Amino acid sequence: MASLDDVITPDKPCAQPHSPLPAETGTLQISAFLTGATTLLASCGGAGGSAGTSTPPVTPAPAPNDADAARFLLHASLAATDADIQYVINNGKEAWINQQTTMTSSLSRVDWLNNAGFSAMANMNSTAGLDNVLWHHLIAEKNSFVQRIALFWSEFFVVSVLGLPVAWRQFMAAGYMDTLEKNALGNFRDLLKAVTLSPGMGEYLSLAGSQKANTATNRHPDENYAREIMQLFTIGLYQLNPDGSVALNASKQPIDTYSQNDVLGLAAAFTGWNFSGTNTSYAYAVTPMVMTEGNHQGSTANTFLGVTIPSGTTGAQSLEIILDTLFNHNNVPPFVARRMIQNLVSSNPSAAYIQRVANVFINNGKGVRGDLLAVVKAVLLDAEASQAVQTLNGKVREPMLRLVQWGRTFDAVTATGVWGIGDTSDPSTRLSQSPLRAPSVFGYFDPIYSPPNSALSAQNLLAPEMQLIDENSVAGYLNYLQNFVTNGASDLIAPYTTELTLATNATQLIARLNLLLTANQLSSTTINSLTGAINAMPVTTAANLLSRVQAAVYLVMASPDYLVSR
Repeated sequence: MASLDDVITPDKPCAQPHSPLPAETGTLQISAFLTGATTLLASCGGAGGSAGTSTPPVTPAPAPNDADAARFLLHASLAATDADIQYVINNGKEAWINQQTTMTSSLSRVDWLNNAGFSAMANMNSTAGLDNVLWHHLIAEKNSFVQRIALFWSEFFVVSVLGLPVAWRQFMAAGYMDTLEKNALGNFRDLLKAVTLSPGMGEYLSLAGSQKANTATNRHPDENYAREIMQLFTIGLYQLNPDGSVALNASKQPIDTYSQNDVLGLAAAFTGWNFSGTNTSYAYAVTPMVMTEGNHQGSTANTFLGVTIPSGTTGAQSLEIILDTLFNHNNVPPFVARRMIQNLVSSNPSAAYIQRVANVFINNGKGVRGDLLAVVKAVLLDAEASQAVQTLNGKVREPMLRLVQWGRTFDAVTATGVWGIGDTSDPSTRLSQSPLRAPSVFGYFDPIYSPPNSALSAQNLLAPEMQLIDENSVAGYLNYLQNFVTNGASDLIAPYTTELTLATNATQLIARLNLLLTANQLSSTTINSLTGAINAMPVTTAANLLSRVQAAVYLVMASPDYLVSR
């Protein structure tokens, strides 16, 4: 009986669901995988950012068709479903966003862990349950839009469970994601405050327990969070123009946004925050940090970024001044705008696109700065994010989002309720990426990464996600992809209910997968190749039909056309 193995390549590079990709047959396929993805991304056009501050008027996007609706959903959520595509066509993109914002998760992640019994003392010093609840929320919760934006913030305000060597770390990480979800579409200043006071961030970047200077013991305030809140979370390293381009001085050199003295002043102003209690229960790990005034360096004036916090200012008052100063810095709007566009839509947004979004950050039209729902709408509803714009550069799909998309698209279900997918970070056997498991505060990849000696670098184009891709990770993905498409991801199984009704008609089956998985971005060459491969498979039994569907899903999700979202 023909199966998925029979249609991958004639020499079967993935002979068994759990077998590694043999080197002698995998090299050419991997090379094609890497070259195809790079070429597709480079060929999307040259719309990269450039200097200048002009903001052309926005051209209204046309009414969405099914492909445009699917493309919007693949930017705005975690999958494109039949119901959501139809809703967008009937009501419009903004109406879909508004409808999604009324939805909430069925349970917080912390409550999910507690209900599942992970608060038992036996789990005190482990990460037990964390991967389970993270995958559950990404794949099963109905508020896909909110989950997508919360995931973006987790890659912007990075906290990794790998850097939480404390008791109840799974609750600390889960509580941090709950904080991001709660504030994902509120105001940026509120989000920044919630992140700062979260015990997860307090532990990860060592703000928790930072004390005022003591010359007798040579103790100094911890500089870690002070540096990263500026460099990574708000203003970046260099002064920016309103369109996100780097501002230059008279010598044509970038202008630093802060100095070491700014770090020292900010670190002193941040002292005094610590956990709300002890680790005898998980409560301390999910409750915002509190101020111990005696540990705060308030007896001296603390100066940073041209602002002086007067002597005698309390720790809580100092925090408000810090947040106001950073929130109102001119760099924040274009800094946030670029990162959000890169994560949701395009690795190389135009300068005009960045500035349009930054302008909404500055003023949502009602005089409010930092309205994140308005900012997200500006990113997703901009004409440059529309299917009508053919010169838009795309982006490589993040590996963990591919698994989430598969689960949501095909209504994957679990009979056990365990959600045992686990850690998918291993590049040789899994995805090279897993939620809340970034290797450092700099995230999974550098937002300004461009693959060296490639068609992209030759055009000065960025492809941040390609920093995760090499021959090892490509082989790992292809094998893991085959495994979860055919056997499921642990206890999570896709029934392929609708797809099975089309299994005898390869043309219709590929057309459906093309729409749902790529928003009709498969090339005619790819469609013809895939259709021919599926047509060559038998249709005699129910097992034959399932094999055809699984093969089609695998081949689409392995294709460069799919791997680059355009």
